[in-house]
Amino acid sequence: MAAAQIASGSQALRCTCTTAEGYEAVGFVNDPAGGECISLPPPGSAPGTASGSPQNRTDATATFFLDADCEGDTYYTLLPGAGASERLLLRSVVFS
Repeated sequence: MAAAQIASGSQALRCTCTTAEGYEAVGFVNDPAGGECISLPPPGSAPGTASGSPQNRTDATATFFLDADCEGDTYYTLLPGAGASERLLLRSVVFS
């Protein structure tokens, strides 16, 4: 496993969002690299809308931010294999 690679195979981050048409959509980030901020713009939704219901299906800790670019004072950490409800809103994530 490369130093920057923190997940392999079918391990992924899973989250849901609501599209501009009002449908629930599920998105995945497969094999995220460690230490890199990943923005999570929901597909088809208005700018500034956050995703929710994250499930950390990787072998690394995920730190979610309500703001884009992994910035801001509002964040939440999920251990490997953990998940959270739709109330946890997120716009970006970094894995360690």
